[in-house]
Amino acid sequence: MDDLTARSACAGLLPLTHGALTLREETFGAVTALATYKGQGADLSGALQTAHGVMLAGPNRATRAEGALCLWSGLDQMLLLGPEPDPELERYGAITDQSDAWAILRLDGVGCVDVLARLVPLDLRERSFAMGHAARSLLGHVPVIVTRLGAQGFLILGYRSMAGTLVADLDTAMSSVSARATG
Repeated sequence: MDDLTARSACAGLLPLTHGALTLREETFGAVTALATYKGQGADLSGALQTAHGVMLAGPNRATRAEGALCLWSGLDQMLLLGPEPDPELERYGAITDQSDAWAILRLDGVGCVDVLARLVPLDLRERSFAMGHAARSLLGHVPVIVTRLGAQGFLILGYRSMAGTLVADLDTAMSSVSARATG
């Protein structure tokens, strides 16, 4: 009989460091898709605030509270990262466990915007994409959700099946940006 062992999406691939840049896998606990029922967005947001201290994220936004992050992921759709969802939320929206479906990467360091500029067709400079912004886009050819965590930090969510490609593309871009920075 085979011995099956649970592995993270980026097991054996991360962490990576190039100069001041680091890429590592983040763990948030549960990853839950939330889709509001018609006309129930405000009620779902209130229930989420009561249960987990975080409001629903509006379009292209992220909201954060102690131990919880809510990311906009599409029309009336969000991802809740962190807590197991309170069962009360099911009254106002469809709740689906997505914990094993996502690779969650964190890119930090001076030059991280330059790394992403090589791969993501969005203006991620702070004046255009500030803290609390989130967007669905592509990283290379891989669909992702990107959110800014700080002046020099981003969270990148991609499908688990594409984790190796995400890491390889980011590794190449990090290496190039780091090499330019050091001369």
